[in-house]
Amino acid sequence: MGHIAVLSNPLSGKGRGQRVADDALAHLRRRGADVRVYAGRSAADTRRLAAAALDAGPDGLVVVGGDGTLSGILEVVCAAGVPVTVVPAGTGNDLARALGLPRADVAEAVELALTGVPRAIDIGEVRTSTGTSLFLTVAALGFDARVSDRTNRLRWPSGALRYYLALLVELVRLRPFDFTIRVDDGPETAAPGTLVAVGNTASYGGGMPVCIGAAPDDGALDIVAVGPLGRLRLVRLFPLLLRGTHLARREVRHVRARTVTVAAPGLVAYADGERVGAETCTISIRAGALIVMTRAERRDAHVR
Repeated sequence: MGHIAVLSNPLSGKGRGQRVADDALAHLRRRGADVRVYAGRSAADTRRLAAAALDAGPDGLVVVGGDGTLSGILEVVCAAGVPVTVVPAGTGNDLARALGLPRADVAEAVELALTGVPRAIDIGEVRTSTGTSLFLTVAALGFDARVSDRTNRLRWPSGALRYYLALLVELVRLRPFDFTIRVDDGPETAAPGTLVAVGNTASYGGGMPVCIGAAPDDGALDIVAVGPLGRLRLVRLFPLLLRGTHLARREVRHVRARTVTVAAPGLVAYADGERVGAETCTISIRAGALIVMTRAERRDAHVR
């Protein structure tokens, strides 16, 4: 074993990232690991530090942060081929949930850098007119993405109340999207609806299994499209989403594919908590592109 690079986002998880990073470093040093530390203060800073860390030729990269921390550096990490150990410190941590990684025990999570089993997983790619973004979990297009967008634009109130206010505003403004969808090499189809979720993993938003059954190593995307809904029917759908029983509803369509193009006037797309596109998005899969250190036993892809 050479050295291990530890890249952290101290601001992730509303400040939890700094405490988690300190605990992870303490564990690695107790185990006698040769550790080099990199702490970014912004997305651009984290990308720069990730490149510097990988240029130094580590045997492993530990990423302390949320799903967005890792997805923001995927291009350079995948190109380097260095195995990644995920130490969750975000608010959702849906990748860790999908892979059955420790989410509460920092020492157990970072120990995988030393004793874990490498596992190749897929990553998603979103192409728009403005560029390409990579993601780990679910790309959300439509109502839920608009709620995220509204939340980010609100300056008051703080915390969870800001999200609930954004949800209320978007419910009042609810209108069906005039989606057009093309799956793989099929025809472009008009599909008016409320939202489209494209999943590499099952859940987003900290455990909501919108793409129930999606696996991060099957070389495919799970596409869930919800038809036009009124406000009351949409509110009634949310408990089904939380339980993962929504796929049986007649207004929900579920298909699996390697590529999907979704377009609509006013469309906004989010993935791993970050805005990744608008208007027209082509989403595809990069099979086996990322190596993640995992537990020896395989876990179900939609662990709650």
